[in-house]
Amino acid sequence: MALFLFCKTPTGAVRVTRIQLVLCCFLISLIIYYLHGRKVTTGMESAHPMFHALRMDRARLMTDLTVVKEAESKIPVETPWGAPLVWGDTHSSVRRRAKFVRGEIHVGLLTLVVGTYAQFLRRFVSSAETHFLPGQKVTYYILTDNPRSLDPLINLGPDRLIAVVPVAEVPGWERLAYRRMALLADAIKDSIGKEIEYIFCADIDQEFKAAVGEEILGELVATLHPELYGMPRNAFPYEVEEVSSACVEEEEGDYYYTSELFGGLVSEMYRLARECSLLILQDEANGIMASGLEESYLNRYLIDHRPTCVLSPEYSWWNSALTVDVPVQRLVSVGRQCQVYDKQKREQYKC
Repeated sequence: MALFLFCKTPTGAVRVTRIQLVLCCFLISLIIYYLHGRKVTTGMESAHPMFHALRMDRARLMTDLTVVKEAESKIPVETPWGAPLVWGDTHSSVRRRAKFVRGEIHVGLLTLVVGTYAQFLRRFVSSAETHFLPGQKVTYYILTDNPRSLDPLINLGPDRLIAVVPVAEVPGWERLAYRRMALLADAIKDSIGKEIEYIFCADIDQEFKAAVGEEILGELVATLHPELYGMPRNAFPYEVEEVSSACVEEEEGDYYYTSELFGGLVSEMYRLARECSLLILQDEANGIMASGLEESYLNRYLIDHRPTCVLSPEYSWWNSALTVDVPVQRLVSVGRQCQVYDKQKREQYKC
């Protein structure tokens, strides 16, 4: 009887309590299952340190990575005629460095140091020792009217040499700009051509600020002008006087190049320097002076002989209202930078 009474279905409050107990057990099971699954998912997403460092969820991370990839894809890495347009940190530049670094290369870096420009010499060479083709064999060709400007001697690393090429004094900046092409052609013909594979011509009033590696090497290399990159064709200051040998017609020209840095194979550079110097002499004989001086003739030549490698404004930059922003400032023109400095900074940088 007692057992029967125990098994007898209770009424009222007792029945409700058992239903609640079953429901509670069911809900507790669901909660445990949910929390266990949540813990596993959270553990998987938190495992990668990137999530801890950036403190963002997967959706935001993927969105940001997509934006970065899209921004990188907007950087042009090729010219309209298929030559590489070089930005130092792109994947194509990494591949170019890997291609050239496999063998030993002897490169010349030539600069003209006359008159007061000697003040820039030590800074130029010292910065090149740090950033210009590190690990490669480099000879600095210093064309100067004052060899004593190299005293005291600059400390150089292994496989780095300085070769002094004496030149006659060239009075006046404009005269100097006209003479450089002829001096370059003569130097290559007389001695340089037998010693190196590549040669780059650079203005002495510059400073290397970041790595300039094997990605710059090519048969004929030109550098985009930082104030004119991205500008429309009608903004380029090509020579327009038809009587000048440097004249460029309206339908000609893809880019405007700076004369701050250009180079290539020795044979190609000799051809460039010789032809430009002949065009300059031709105009001088006719009493003509191109508006952009040496740079006008360089651009005329590079229109007729398109470069096989074009360097972005990273490789020729200075701060002005017109210069384009670049990811890395690799070679900076101290001379042009001085033009926007106040008196105190001019004294600091010995402008």
